[in-house]
Amino acid sequence: MRGDLYPEAEFAYGSGHINPLRAVNPGLIYNASEIDYIRFLCGEGYNTTLLRIITKDNSTCSPTNSGLVYDLNYPSFALFTYISTPFSQVYKRRVTNVGSINSTYKATIFAPSELNITVNPSTLSFKALEEELKFEVTIEGKINGSIASASLVWDDGVHKVRSPIIVFDSDTFPR
Repeated sequence: MRGDLYPEAEFAYGSGHINPLRAVNPGLIYNASEIDYIRFLCGEGYNTTLLRIITKDNSTCSPTNSGLVYDLNYPSFALFTYISTPFSQVYKRRVTNVGSINSTYKATIFAPSELNITVNPSTLSFKALEEELKFEVTIEGKINGSIASASLVWDDGVHKVRSPIIVFDSDTFPR
């Protein structure tokens, strides 16, 4: 499904169909720890009482452990904005190599012309298994319709790790 022909594409199929043979050897994974989810929940407005119901421990919400939704180390990128309003958002992510030793992944962006998406660094070179590297995705632009779909693909020649990118209008899709 092409995003330029079907702008709702990412909502229609997400990261794509799962290939069971490739799923057992994904190449890269986006690890998220318990503290990542605690920061996310606190940033979304959960208080300590609600957080402890979920975690079943003595976790607390405070200004030091409160994160933005954009900070969650998740393999997708979503942005609420308004039609014809310029935007710019940076997403920080970490990926762990579970593929091959000494592998190099190159980023490719598939996006409509209304989005300017950059990845920094655009190449990740892993020297070992379980090595974790960081990168940033910057999404800029101005949407003309209710939704714009794009994707980031990390490719080492063996593995293709795809992450959906969605920018959608807050009036059409209220939170």
